[in-house]
Amino acid sequence: MENNTVNFENVFNDKIGKNEYIEPKDWMPEKYRKTLIRQISQHAHSEVIGMQPEGNWITRAPSLRRKAILLAKIQDEGGHGLYLYSACETLGISREELIRQLHTGAAKYSSIFNYPALNWADIGAIGWLVDGAAIVNQVSLQRTSYGPYSRAMVRICKEESFHQRQGYELLLELCRGSKEQKAMAQDAMNRWWWPSLMMFGPHDADSAHSADSIKWKIKRETNDELRQKFIDKTVAQAEFLGLTIPDPDLKWNEARGHYDFGKIDWEEFNNVIKGNGPCNKQRLEHHVKVHNENAWVREAANAYAAKKAKAAKGALVA
Repeated sequence: MENNTVNFENVFNDKIGKNEYIEPKDWMPEKYRKTLIRQISQHAHSEVIGMQPEGNWITRAPSLRRKAILLAKIQDEGGHGLYLYSACETLGISREELIRQLHTGAAKYSSIFNYPALNWADIGAIGWLVDGAAIVNQVSLQRTSYGPYSRAMVRICKEESFHQRQGYELLLELCRGSKEQKAMAQDAMNRWWWPSLMMFGPHDADSAHSADSIKWKIKRETNDELRQKFIDKTVAQAEFLGLTIPDPDLKWNEARGHYDFGKIDWEEFNNVIKGNGPCNKQRLEHHVKVHNENAWVREAANAYAAKKAKAAKGALVA
């Protein structure tokens, strides 16, 4: 048995080395499987929880066009959660267990969604900065070593590019509007910039999972590399909008070929991760409430599927 395990591991490592996909029926180290479940489920939970701050603005969007755009975006995010939960289930964990882990606090979601969307400009900042940061991370994940996750990311990235574009266009309109609208956009920038940088996770030296994720090519780039890439591409966008990034230490470093930036408040990040952010309690309670209230929908869908399966079986017998 030990020799078989060694052979399986050699095959696994060989596939990783050749940049071939690991598929659900392939042998994989248990730690690889658990790392994927943690990462994919956190990603799925983030998509679903992330619908809440935006859903709150559907009825208050300033025009029918903006309502339609926001509805489409929220619908996409629900779909992303579905793709990712389905990918996670291929690793041998049930949807029910994934939701249970979320509700009990055993599984996390992105810290960014524990901040409130206080005004209409926040919806633009979420699209531009939050989804912009997500795209930087997710483009890299299209090349992740686990096949179902990689394939889910291809479609998700296409839709996320729309999310980022609509957020930027929303802020551009505000920045070209009245003095009060421009101030609202700057206020949103001030509040969402640093939490967006925190989305990439702790510095590589402080990350408990980065080394294994890079070794197994679950992640292709480290937290710090992705964060730097996001900053470098976002500065010019902010300048075009006429917005000031709230970081006095931000400056171009000619020697590095990248922007230097200020110190991130990791104490705030850790506090939010522990459940003490502005909206942690509200976000989770809402998800639990809606999940429980709509149990009848899941029960009805299961009953209908069972009825269809029974009818199909009867037709085959006949």
